Parts: sequence; C-alpha cells; structure tokens
Amino acid sequence: MIFRMLLFVFLLPPYFIYSQIVDFPKEDLIRYSPNEQYERDDYGRVIVPDEKLEALKDISVEIAWGVLRKEGYERQFVGDFKILHPGKRIVGRAVTAQFLPDRPDVKQIHQEQSEERGLVRGDAQKVIDLLEKGDVPVVDMMGGGDGRTFGGDNLHAAIYGLTGVGAVIDGRIRDLQGCHELPTQIYYREASAVSVKNVVLMGVNIPVKIGDALVMPGDIVFADRTGVVFIPPQFIDKIIAKKDGVMIFDEWTKEKFLTGKYKASELYGGKKSPELQAEYDAYAKKKKAELEQKRKKN
Repeated sequence: MIFRMLLFVFLLPPYFIYSQIVDFPKEDLIRYSPNEQYERDDYGRVIVPDEKLEALKDISVEIAWGVLRKEGYERQFVGDFKILHPGKRIVGRAVTAQFLPDRPDVKQIHQEQSEERGLVRGDAQKVIDLLEKGDVPVVDMMGGGDGRTFGGDNLHAAIYGLTGVGAVIDGRIRDLQGCHELPTQIYYREASAVSVKNVVLMGVNIPVKIGDALVMPGDIVFADRTGVVFIPPQFIDKIIAKKDGVMIFDEWTKEKFLTGKYKASELYGGKKSPELQAEYDAYAKKKKAELEQKRKKN
C-alpha cells in the first residue's frame, strides 16, 4: 500500500505536497473523514471550532470514550503513556505524522525531494513548522526504541509556542528535565538521551496508528490522567451533550458518599429510593440552570 501511494505521489504537482514522501490526497481525506458541519483546512482536515474545544476542557476521557464505544468505536483510547504534567489536559486538533525505519534508497529520495523544494532538513521541524494554534502533533514513532525520538525541550518549546497545547508522541522524547520546565503537556512512551536516528518521516496528515487506535488528521485529541482518546469530529456534539448529566450525577453522588451515611447500592448502580431520586432531580435541575446561565454570560 505504501509503495502504491509512493508512486502516486510522484505524479502530483509540487504545490500539493509539503514535505512527506507518502501523501494522503485531500480528496481521500475528505472521503475518509466525512463531515459537513465544520470547515476544512488546505489538507482537508476537519477544523472543529475553538468554542467546541473549549466546551470539552472539563470532561473526562471516560465520558468521551463512553460515547464512542456506544457508537461502535472500540479502539480510540490509548492508556499506557507517560505524562509530562499529570493533571494537565490536552484538547486540540490532530496533525498526524508517521515515521518508519529508514533504508538508504527511500531516505535518499526523501532528502532529494526536500532539497528540490527548499525544505528544512530536520524531519521533526518539517512537522512542527506546519502547526497552528490549537493543533496537537500526533506522532507515530513505532512505540519507541533506540533513536525513535521526537524532539527535546527546544522543539517542544516550539510546539507549545505555535499551538498553546502540547503533543502526543508514540515514541521517545529527549531532555526530559528541560521539557518538564515548559508549560507544555506531552504524552510519550519513554525519555531518552539519544537523539533521533534510523527513522525517516514517511507522511504528514495521513492516517496513523497510535497504540491500537487509528488516528485521522483532524480528530480531536483529548487527554487527561487516564490516557488519550482520539475523537472523530462527528461525535463532538454528542460528547458535549453527555458531559453535563454525567458530571452533575458524579458530583452529587460523591458528595453523598463522602458523608458516610449511604451504602454503595443506595446511590450507584441501582434504583434510588423515591426520596433520594427527588433530591437528585432537584439538584440536577438547579445545576443545569446554573451551567446554562454561566454559558450565556460567557
């Protein structure tokens, strides 16, 4: 499949390709990520509006994943990352990049194409230079290994400066101490003192594999302490609609449990008594009204 795409990309006009060897044509990206609700960028990525991203910032991975699972999307969650700043969320639009093991003939073509187009030499820089506010680079470095490193503190400072968000690296990062001092957030597999080697950038804004998830350019990246969920844009509104009810219920339930007056079965997983149900209904009505009023002011 890769080499059929490789042959196809040589036939494309130069302006259509930024830096990658393998390209996912705009028409195909639109076909594989159908969405009439939002605008698209020059690559064909769906661009979910900033106000939708803002509405996601106080949800949890569990809420998002719960909606996706009900829709049949069973593998959009990846939970075994290390987290640079636990407790700090990531919410943004995926810019995907795929690295593969290098080999001399493929790498030579890559270098020749870069020189012909006057592109920067560093593969990481090719990806980072594309980023805009609200983007999240989602980088497939094959899960890590010696030399499968995407950036240290300097390049991750560049990412944060351009995006205001952070990065998801299915591989290693360098300069962990320096990265930790940045305001950015990074989900990564391992830290390493070894810089990038023995890999080649094969594609930008193409479908990539992160853990067991297939990530499309333009997916919404949501990450918290639990892990990362990659949200197809068509489900954003369902997740936003779901979050209020779940968060209100969880808030009320935990407050009641912390009093020490209730058994687990009285509040969670079964039918409540009429008195408790009436109390919860009144609480939920009040909280929903407060949330609506707050959103109107904002």
